Amino acid sequence: MNKKTAKLIVQKLSGVFTDKPALNFSTPYELLIAVILSAQCTDERVNKITRELFKEYNTPQKMLSLSQSGLEKFIYSCGLYKSKAEHILSASKDIIEKFGGEVPNNLEDLRSLAGVGRKTANVVFSVAFKGNAIAVDTHVFRVSNRIGLVNADNVFKTEKGLMEILDESDWSRAHHYLIYLGRSFCKASKPDCASCPISAECLKKLKR
Repeated sequence: MNKKTAKLIVQKLSGVFTDKPALNFSTPYELLIAVILSAQCTDERVNKITRELFKEYNTPQKMLSLSQSGLEKFIYSCGLYKSKAEHILSASKDIIEKFGGEVPNNLEDLRSLAGVGRKTANVVFSVAFKGNAIAVDTHVFRVSNRIGLVNADNVFKTEKGLMEILDESDWSRAHHYLIYLGRSFCKASKPDCASCPISAECLKKLKR
């Protein structure tokens, strides 16, 4: 696929989907926690959890007043709750000890936080701080390879490929468009190619 077609895909998707995340948050810290919780969990479930969690524990200082078991009780229903609780507490500790209690606003420092992976850092940087980054989750990985934006066998190569074929100014919004496309049309088990807004640009020829 060439850059002109990639640009057309972004333009078409911009008329169908929002460039805002489905996660609810009020601060960069709340977004960070919500993204950590969203791994292998629906946004709807995460929003239900954070609605209660953030009533009292919406800063790193307040979060660290919880024990790991105490936090696990809040987030139990989102799956992988033990590792997520550990990551949340580790990141919160780093934010306090290394960054004065404020979530850092650049990719290098975000990626340095204990328990924070590349995808989470990219989301926080692009959404909370309006930076240019493209986060590759399961939807973005599947969809971008399926439609032919990239041809990569892992998320890191997919991220690099998307950064090359997409204009930098489109990275952040393309991330959201590809997620929504994967949820609405380009589903894992049964893609709805007939209704897909970019079926004409899809290089994988999945139309049935």
